[in-house]
Amino acid sequence: MRITRSMIIQFIITGAVIGGGAVMLSYYGNPANTGLCVACFMENVAGAMGFHDNIRMQYLRPELIGFVLGAFALSMFRKEFRSTGGSSPLLRFMVGMLLIIGCAVFIGCPIKLFLRITAGDLSALTGLVGLVVGVYIGLEFIENGFRLGEPGPAPRVNGFIIPGVMLFLLILAIVQPAFINQSAKGSAAQHAPFLISLGVGLLVGALAQRTQFCITGGIARIFLWGPREIMNCPRSTGLLIGLCSLFGFALAASLMTGQFNLALQGQPSSSPSYGWTFLGMVLVGFGSVLIRGCPLRQLVSAGQGDNDAGAAVMGMLVGAGLVQNWGLSSNAEGTPVAGQVAVLVGLSLLFIIGLINRRRGYGIAPEYQAGLD
Repeated sequence: MRITRSMIIQFIITGAVIGGGAVMLSYYGNPANTGLCVACFMENVAGAMGFHDNIRMQYLRPELIGFVLGAFALSMFRKEFRSTGGSSPLLRFMVGMLLIIGCAVFIGCPIKLFLRITAGDLSALTGLVGLVVGVYIGLEFIENGFRLGEPGPAPRVNGFIIPGVMLFLLILAIVQPAFINQSAKGSAAQHAPFLISLGVGLLVGALAQRTQFCITGGIARIFLWGPREIMNCPRSTGLLIGLCSLFGFALAASLMTGQFNLALQGQPSSSPSYGWTFLGMVLVGFGSVLIRGCPLRQLVSAGQGDNDAGAAVMGMLVGAGLVQNWGLSSNAEGTPVAGQVAVLVGLSLLFIIGLINRRRGYGIAPEYQAGLD
């Protein structure tokens, strides 16, 4: 089965909405080069809920809520909502924490990585190399028998938990009760109008659910198969098309809105600690492959009933609180010692998880093969 014109259009639209929509969100008020960032927005949401006390990082980001609810709505409409789970949820929770720590050291998730590059931030190229290296390492473990267990059917109500939590947060964001924190200054105080942010989030979530969009998944398929095999696998080819579309539309939008600035230093949301930002993205790529999806993919999967992805999402939220409470995030001055230690510990943990859960002689586990076909 080869990729059809309809599939190509879907992936192009998905990339265009993510890339172009993100840049437009920055134009309308979101922080520069941070139109969409799962990690940054997780830290904002964690602060709003009182998981940390950094007054510059507290806001219930409607984009993040929209990712889950958009995926949930479309999966229900298309009758694709399936409540599943049981594939090492606690390990996925831990890896979810590590993903956010890696993103914080790089200062951005894989989506923001591409947004920074398309805005002219040359320092983000170290993160791109790191992400690719991390994906390759993860694939080596999978091809040598790594598995976290095969998920199975779960009570349907379990699949509604993460969408229900996000719906509750949406109500809180609208009502704005006193117990929800909201920054008056800092990056969290910079945001596009609520309805625009929510609309983009819902659209991204729905399109990502329809196409199974995943940045690390697209990179993984380049290593897993040769060009001929990729061309005969619609979703593999589509993910690459989606990535190219994201890059192209984000670059065009940055140029048209005057947000493009080609430089190595002094860029928004960047750090001069290139080695550590490289390792931060190695951590993200490695962990994403082990749990079958980048941070955005985890949110979308949780929205369509995947309880294992839901465990990763909760881990991401806890990790977002730890990043701020423990001062792990990089900044314009570099990566703090605590962040450096956290990345090294995180990489060590992933290697241990990978080795412990590897079954010799089994090759790629069925549940991973199903996700990579």
